[in-house]
Amino acid sequence: MSQRANEGVADAGALERPDEAVSRARLLRVLGVVGFPLLMTLSSQTQLWPWLAIPMKPLGVPMTLQTLWVLLSALCIGPRFGMIAMLGYLFVGVIGVPVFADGEAGVLTVFGQTGGYLIGFVACQPVVAAIVRRPGGGVRGWGAMIAAVLTAHGVIFLIGVPWLWAVRAIDPAATPISFGDAVHGGFVVFIPAMLLKCAIGVLIGRWAAPWASRNVW
Repeated sequence: MSQRANEGVADAGALERPDEAVSRARLLRVLGVVGFPLLMTLSSQTQLWPWLAIPMKPLGVPMTLQTLWVLLSALCIGPRFGMIAMLGYLFVGVIGVPVFADGEAGVLTVFGQTGGYLIGFVACQPVVAAIVRRPGGGVRGWGAMIAAVLTAHGVIFLIGVPWLWAVRAIDPAATPISFGDAVHGGFVVFIPAMLLKCAIGVLIGRWAAPWASRNVW
């Protein structure tokens, strides 16, 4: 084969590589947008995995692995597609598919005592990226990753706890509670599990996010 022919083959291969990268990125985005909500659903069903979805006393707010998948969604598919995944999760639940904790569904669940946490799943997605991503597109180190997952949980609880307190105050079918009780039952009892999920999220995210931020986000 002549040198010119070899150069032509090389040029053709070079032209194919960007297309392959784009196709792979699209596939990974679709898998993430579908996969993370599916994992959130499967890991929050008490009837399937009672040891993974535990109603926490005294208010009955369930402890699940959901926030781990929320963190990994932000770190692995980025803020835009992470928000799409979380909004898709909420939409599917609102229209009646039992994807929420304990197999609940419907718009009343979103407006119920745990609805603030669901809204927090969406709101925390861009926060994670804002902390871990450098202006040039790279990913910061361990300190930023730890700060990001803790802040993401902070966003979820900052929305979830006042929402919990407000719903219990205005819902005639619920027993009103003090704000201190809402903080205890809606946040404090979850701290050990939160720290464990943060640690897992940091370990996976520190490995996955640098590549994902360049190729998927």
